[in-house]
Amino acid sequence: MGFGDYEVLCRTVPSYPHCNLFVRQLVENIPGGGNVDLGNAGVGVNAECAIPRIGDGRLGNIGNMIACGLSAIFTAILIVLVSRRSAAVGRIEFRYLLTLYFISTILQLLDTGSLFRQASTALVVITSIHMGVIAAFFWSLIGNAFVSLQLVEDGTMSSLVPFYAFNIAFVGATTYISLDTAFSFTGAFRSNPPGDLNNIALFVLTSIWPLVAALVYLVIIMYVVLGILREKRPLVFFLCSALAFVVAQVVYFVPSRYICEASNAKVDGSLIATILETVSIGLLAWGWTSITEDTWDESPGW
Repeated sequence: MGFGDYEVLCRTVPSYPHCNLFVRQLVENIPGGGNVDLGNAGVGVNAECAIPRIGDGRLGNIGNMIACGLSAIFTAILIVLVSRRSAAVGRIEFRYLLTLYFISTILQLLDTGSLFRQASTALVVITSIHMGVIAAFFWSLIGNAFVSLQLVEDGTMSSLVPFYAFNIAFVGATTYISLDTAFSFTGAFRSNPPGDLNNIALFVLTSIWPLVAALVYLVIIMYVVLGILREKRPLVFFLCSALAFVVAQVVYFVPSRYICEASNAKVDGSLIATILETVSIGLLAWGWTSITEDTWDESPGW
């Protein structure tokens, strides 16, 4: 497995949305579509276990769809609560971060729920936008960390213009690369050889970049909490958030296939991973509230 190869991931990790792009690429560029069965196929390429597409009594990836739906509702509640913190530092930027996560859960429900036919244009477009939102989310995470340093005043043009500009850049670039991967507009992101499912740019933007961004955020926020605020309690929330995020990735990539096989392709590790990621977001919000000013329109009770 070379750097940027998705072949092993698409074969062994159920419900890995990136694979939707490569299915379309194979169909577009290889006679016979690389032997990919599109009829009732779930997410993956030559997957060892995949939840079949919804229909004929099949429920698709119902477990993760429910988890995504509940996560979206929970995140919407957080957005409302954050909006009420009228004097909190970084309120606008943190609310935007939560909004991106909310959008991501909806897109995840759609592109990993085995709802759409593999290689369909709708599935490819949804997946591509999802990839863009993922990349932008982790920029927003770093952006919120810089806001907490108060190098510039939060909520002002000097803070919001670069914050939104980089968000647009990440969404635009990653979404385009994803679309070009699937449709081969230019051929620049076509895997060679096709079976490796290689795309270094997509791998960097949606796998390496999130890890780097999460680490940078944690380092900065530890400095803010311990070095500037000289508090310890808020750090517990941030560390627990990081732990939940790490465990979610481990569950998603390691035992997911075995969960899929044990359930006879009814559920997989994405269900647990989604729950843990949402727990991570909740703890992140809790940590944020603990280091910002507590001015509310009315008493929130959280």
